[in-house]
Amino acid sequence: MSAKHTAHEILEDPEFKELARRKNAVSLALTVAMIVIYFGFIALLAWGKELLGRPLGGGITLGIPIGIGTIMLAWLLTGVYVRWANTTYDAMVERIRKKVEN
Repeated sequence: MSAKHTAHEILEDPEFKELARRKNAVSLALTVAMIVIYFGFIALLAWGKELLGRPLGGGITLGIPIGIGTIMLAWLLTGVYVRWANTTYDAMVERIRKKVEN
């Protein structure tokens, strides 16, 4: 790349394209996973009332741990993304930034 890079040059750089492709793939996979988890829970609320209402003991039904699990999976998926971003994504961004600065 030349000393002064245009936006077009940066956008056409193979490393930048790979960075964008990987970010989109990870984001899409995690988004789809969360949508399936969340709407799966909502579907259970709508059509699986008997299952969710099944008592586990002590006044707790099966719906409570499943609902808590839904929330915990959202946190877990967020953690997966943060870990990926802090390790892989940030390193790729730094390489491209240094390449553009030089």
